[in-house]
Amino acid sequence: MTIDALIKEIPFTILSAGDTSRQITKVFCCDLLSIAMSKAPADCAWVTVMGNINTLAVASLADAACVILAEGTVLEDAVVEKAKMQGITVLSTEKPVFDTALAVHRLLES
Repeated sequence: MTIDALIKEIPFTILSAGDTSRQITKVFCCDLLSIAMSKAPADCAWVTVMGNINTLAVASLADAACVILAEGTVLEDAVVEKAKMQGITVLSTEKPVFDTALAVHRLLES
């Protein structure tokens, strides 16, 4: 499933649109950046509540397809601009981490 297809199915707020034609192969949940850096699979949709500049660095290092900020997590304007400059897709939702990840997982499995 592409990021574009995901966005059509789930009403995310798009904070930064990188390559939205990129394929998502898995969903990954983690809020501890050191764990995410070592365990997030490439091409994943990473669901987290960690909304800071370091999240972008980890997403880039892990080669995540996109970052989904759950629970209404917001990014500072400077972080959004950095995501745009780096071409990192960052989406946002008010829904809890579990519900968001489950919705993405179900779409990937269908």
